[in-house]
Amino acid sequence: MTGVSKVTILKLLLELGAACAEYLDETMRDLKCERIQVDEIWQFVGAKQKNVTPENGAAGDVWTWTAIDADTKLVPCWMLGQRDAGAARDFMEELASRLANRIQLTSDGLKVYIQAVKGAFGNDIDYAQLIKVYGIDPQGEKRYSPAICTSCESKAITGRPDPAHINTSYVERQNLTMRMSMRRFTRLTNAFSKKLENHAANIALYFMYYNFAKVHQTLKTTPAVKAGIADHIWNLGEIIGLLERRERAAA
Repeated sequence: MTGVSKVTILKLLLELGAACAEYLDETMRDLKCERIQVDEIWQFVGAKQKNVTPENGAAGDVWTWTAIDADTKLVPCWMLGQRDAGAARDFMEELASRLANRIQLTSDGLKVYIQAVKGAFGNDIDYAQLIKVYGIDPQGEKRYSPAICTSCESKAITGRPDPAHINTSYVERQNLTMRMSMRRFTRLTNAFSKKLENHAANIALYFMYYNFAKVHQTLKTTPAVKAGIADHIWNLGEIIGLLERRERAAA
């Protein structure tokens, strides 16, 4: 399509992903968010965990931890890691470092969040979990159909979270957007990432585009403009321009 070597393009995309990650890290600071939702989305790199061997050198299961502002739809941070207590702690500390004020936080019922939120925020947060109970559809095909949610229970963990805003629908929709927007997140295909660094670069590029260039249908603008950290809708040329910015900074 371009007349340029695929290896060259992949190398540039890897560098652009790093440039996007650096810009987002610099920009997502002192955010005045009020209601944050968090969740994790699974994918594998190289091979599924059960198929990882020393010979294939695959990374195996990799979870992307994400946070989203319910009001502006801004994604203030994300993190790649395992779905365990250590990753939850690191992710919550990363989120807390980017916020300028007290927030209301909602997560799913994953138990490792409780100690992680306490360690990162102490009592300076209104935190609740939305615990969903899933059943099995006897008529459904288990391999291709998601489990059916039979009930939801909200549970206040810290502070006084507003029951009307105990919700994870926005972050769950963000997970769906990720699967629809990035081919490597599509299930049951051979389009998965082969290298962890490529996986990370693609996700950084996605969130850069999502926050600064993709016009949200309900906002009529981008999350970054809505959140007040950008004064206009970015175009692809400006995103690619981050490569030159990175090169100048390194010179």
